[in-house]
Amino acid sequence: MRYLYLIRLLLLVICLNNVAFSRVLAYESFAGAGDSSPQDIMIADFESDSYDSWQVSGTAFGPAPAEGTLANQMDVTGFEGDRLANSFYGGDVSKGTLLSPAFKIERPFINFLIGGGGYDSLTCMNLLVNGEVVRTAVGPNTMPGGSEQLYFRAWDVKELVGKNATIEIVDNYSDGWGHICVDSISQGYKSKQTVFLDKQRVLTADKKYLNIPVKHGAANRLMRLYVDGSCQREFTVELSGDTPDYWVYLELTEFEGKDVTVQLDRCLPENTDGFDAIFQGDTYPGSDQTYSEALRPQVHFSSIRGWINDTNGMVYYKGEYHMFYQHNPYGWNWGNMTWGHAVSNDMLHWTEIGDAIHPDELGTIFSGSAVIDENNDAGFQTGVEKAMVCFYTSAGGNGPLSAGEPFTQSIAYSNDRGRTWTKYEGNPVINHIAGGNRDPKVIWHEPTGKWVMVLFIDNGLLEFFTSTDLKSWTKTCELNGFHECPELFELPVDNDPSNKKWVVYGANGDYMIGSFDGVVFTPETSKIRFHYGNCFYASQTFNNMPESDGRRVQMTWGQVEMPGMPFNQMILFPVTLTLHSTASGIRMFVNPVDEIESLYSRDWSWHNEVASAGSNILSSVDGSLYRIKAVLKPEGAQACRLKIGSQTLEYNVAEAKLSCAGQTASMPLVNGELSLDVIVDRMTIEIYANDGEIYMPVRANLAGSVVELGLDSVGGNTRIIDMNIYELNSVWNK
Repeated sequence: MRYLYLIRLLLLVICLNNVAFSRVLAYESFAGAGDSSPQDIMIADFESDSYDSWQVSGTAFGPAPAEGTLANQMDVTGFEGDRLANSFYGGDVSKGTLLSPAFKIERPFINFLIGGGGYDSLTCMNLLVNGEVVRTAVGPNTMPGGSEQLYFRAWDVKELVGKNATIEIVDNYSDGWGHICVDSISQGYKSKQTVFLDKQRVLTADKKYLNIPVKHGAANRLMRLYVDGSCQREFTVELSGDTPDYWVYLELTEFEGKDVTVQLDRCLPENTDGFDAIFQGDTYPGSDQTYSEALRPQVHFSSIRGWINDTNGMVYYKGEYHMFYQHNPYGWNWGNMTWGHAVSNDMLHWTEIGDAIHPDELGTIFSGSAVIDENNDAGFQTGVEKAMVCFYTSAGGNGPLSAGEPFTQSIAYSNDRGRTWTKYEGNPVINHIAGGNRDPKVIWHEPTGKWVMVLFIDNGLLEFFTSTDLKSWTKTCELNGFHECPELFELPVDNDPSNKKWVVYGANGDYMIGSFDGVVFTPETSKIRFHYGNCFYASQTFNNMPESDGRRVQMTWGQVEMPGMPFNQMILFPVTLTLHSTASGIRMFVNPVDEIESLYSRDWSWHNEVASAGSNILSSVDGSLYRIKAVLKPEGAQACRLKIGSQTLEYNVAEAKLSCAGQTASMPLVNGELSLDVIVDRMTIEIYANDGEIYMPVRANLAGSVVELGLDSVGGNTRIIDMNIYELNSVWNK
């Protein structure tokens, strides 16, 4: 009996061990399966040329899964196979949904690749059980910049195993990042979720620059700089993990001697090389090539590094012209909007003195203007220097710090001629009104003794405000018909100081002429076309010009791409604006500032000579940067053609049209003569015709050692009344 009992006990132990071993095997199979486990269940890989049994609504997802990147979309990466669900079909404005057929949840995790917009309930993927959302996920992007790379996410659905479910992919947002990208939805025993790290370095700021390697087209990474526990800089950058295309820099001068913490947000463990390469220096890699790069404009301003667009805060003070501009200090594309700052004593030779106004919790820093507070109306002045006061838009929702707050208007001021800046503690001075209200232009109105602001609101609407202290503003009137970046100023007609008119214009330059009493602008014309080019946008004129000067000088964003360069875009040549009477009414004329004459080097001239068909009277000219001034008279010619490198500037006599680089302007001859003034740089040709009545700035890649010129007369002769060609020196001090 004892032996029988022992045998039974032994059999029971073996049985229990087998059960336990089976449970261990089952658990290991459940929890330890690899990413490519054959037991994964594919819900959707979107590899078909249709959505199969998925229900499609709206237009955002198109007629079928996308074969990668769609039209006008940044490169989409990180998806598997050849296709994915991509709601950028038709751009961010389109909306729609995808709804899967029902399936049973049979594994503890649902894995998927996701990218695109990060707006809760608007750009998302939802898991529905009994019609209710039980899990949701969004893409990583809500601010300009970002990356279209998809990363793995996972839902833990252990408690839902056995239930029936559907998956809904939603695009119900029509602004920036208003789309969602999804691929490779599967059930599995193991989470595939991408694990991100936050990596940081602590260093003592003892050099001028923090140098950061950039690879154009790399994923945008979020970086922060902390000083004394406070976030002082926050920006995205295409951080290079291998050989950088170029280096950008963050200026450390204001933090000298302090410990600063540099942090990289959401870092992949295998992708930290670029962060590790960041270093301090008193110069930056590539500094020996600055201003001599292949596509660097030589008689126009462009920033040392990064993207630039709108001119901002144009103001003159004590011998210096101050130009601020929309600046991305950390990359070739638009983003990280900051106010760059340069100064000049002639509007031609500019020196960058560091970025002036940086993003904060109210948003990134959009366009605006600057004034000199001569009477200390705002109370900011603390020393002998008058306060320089900048008005800008705090673009809420366009930076990581601001978390979607609406656009408001803010102030920063300087008491040391623009070298250091303090943001007003009472910001914003104008709260959100409507839409993307932005771009405050502020001027002093002498007759009423008040400050005046013009602000773009939305849908073509401008609103006017007045103030006595630059802080509190009262709305006075509205004006319809202009989109963003408004401008307001007064000019004499035909140089007659007793006959002045007011001008209002918007970002594309088109303008109205009228009267303004400091409260209400009354239009006296409809909108008038300002230019006939293809690279003009978002200009501004200088405030506070010396009374002895009396000019109204404008500088403009030149929309010209600089591929392969560590900088992008440029500022067009400074021009003087004047009002003149014409057969069509009062019109604004445009001419380059007289300071251009200081750039003259060699010159060639012709007087009372004939240009005939097939000849080239300009064959002796051998420069690359030019100002060309000519008065031509067609004598039987059907057309006059001025060849400028690969481009041709043509005047068609019969059609009375001037054309260049695909742009055309109707322009009758004046007393049978055609007057031309042309500035030629590496990336632009700027044309001022009929003494400035026609303005045509165009893009033209003329980079090279010599830009050949030619003058041709078609179908007859053209008389050269006068022609002077001046070779121009570069504005950059080498």
